[in-house]
Amino acid sequence: MSNRTPEPSGGSYGWLYGDDSATRPVAKVSDDLPPPNLPPPGRKADGGRTPPKPRKKRKFGRFVGLLLTAWLIFLIAVPIWAWSRIERIDAEPDSERPANQLGTNYLLVGSDSRKGLTKEQQQELTTGGDSGGRGRTDTIMLMHVGSGPTLLMSIPRDSLVDIPGYGRTKINAAFAYGGPELLVETIESNTGIRVDNFIEIGFGGLVKLVDAIGGIEICPKEDVKDKDAGLDLKQGCQQADGAIALGYSRSRHTYATQDIQRVQSQREVLGAIASKTKSPWTVINPLRYFRTAEGASTSLRIGENVSMLDGARFAFELSSSVSGKGLNCTVPLRDFAVTWDPERAPQMFDLIKRDRTSQIKGLCTTDGLPKG
Repeated sequence: MSNRTPEPSGGSYGWLYGDDSATRPVAKVSDDLPPPNLPPPGRKADGGRTPPKPRKKRKFGRFVGLLLTAWLIFLIAVPIWAWSRIERIDAEPDSERPANQLGTNYLLVGSDSRKGLTKEQQQELTTGGDSGGRGRTDTIMLMHVGSGPTLLMSIPRDSLVDIPGYGRTKINAAFAYGGPELLVETIESNTGIRVDNFIEIGFGGLVKLVDAIGGIEICPKEDVKDKDAGLDLKQGCQQADGAIALGYSRSRHTYATQDIQRVQSQREVLGAIASKTKSPWTVINPLRYFRTAEGASTSLRIGENVSMLDGARFAFELSSSVSGKGLNCTVPLRDFAVTWDPERAPQMFDLIKRDRTSQIKGLCTTDGLPKG
C-alpha cells in the first residue's frame, strides 16, 4: 500500500508551491474584442487614423455658402454697373445762388425727350418726333428731404414766373432756353430754395422703367379718353404698362382742370414706380432686379454732383412722399390759371428753406388751391 498523496486532477503540482492558478476558473474570451494583430476601430494598421466618410450635409452647406456669396456679389455689382452708365450733366448755374439750407432738395424733371424711342415707338406712343433743341419739361417737381415729413411739390409747367434774361413767361420755357442750368436758376430765384440735386427722366426712359418692373397700378377717378395721349381708360384701379403710364402722366385735355390734374397724375405714376422698385420682389427676382437697374440707367440724366447714395435716397423717399408717410401737393395756386398764390406760396417756400415741413400740412393741397 502506497503512502503517496494522490495528485489533484489535471496532473499539476502547483498546489505544492502555493500556486493556485490551477484551481482558478479560466477567463472567457469576449467575442467583442478585435482579433489579434488587427488595429482598433478608426485607426490604420500603421497607427494612422482612417479618413472619415464624406458627409452630404457638409457639401450642402458649402454649396449654400457659395450661393449666398454669389448672390451678395450680384446685388452689389448690378447697381454699381448701372450707376456707371447714367449720363451726367452740368446742372449748376453760374449765377449767385441761395446759401446752403437744412435738408436736401431734389429737382425732378420729366422732359419730352424721345431718346431711346424708335420712330415706330414714337408713333405707337403718340409722342411725335423730337422738337429739336434742348426739349421741354412736362414735369417739374421739387422734393425736400429733411428732419420732418418728406415733401413732394409739383410745379405746373405753365406757371408764369420770371426767367432770368428772358422776362416773365411759362416756367417750362426755362429748360428750352437754357437747359438744366437755367431751370435750376429760375426755380431758385423764384422760390429762394436751393436745389441740391438734379434728376431728369425722358419719355422713353419712363416707358422702359415701368416695363422693367412689370407695370404699375394707376387709379383714375374718372374715365380718361385722350387721343393726343393715346388713352382710353375706365375709372378705377388697374394695371398699366409703360405706354399707358406715359400717356396717363401726359394727359390733360380730358380734365376740366387740365394741367392741375396732370401734375396729380404724374405724382401718382412716380410714386407707383418708386413703390414697386423698392418692393422685396425686386431684389428676390434676379431678372427683375437686373432689368430695373438697367432700365433706370438708360432712363435718367443726373447732375454731376449727385452721388449713388443721393440717388438711392431719392428713390426711397419718393415712395414715402406719396404713400401717406410724407406730403405730396402742388405749389400753392391762386386760380385755375396756375398763378402762384402771392401769400401762401412764399409761406410754403419759407418753411421748406427752414426744414419745417411738419408745419406745411395746411398749405399742402393736391391741386394747389386753398381748402374750402
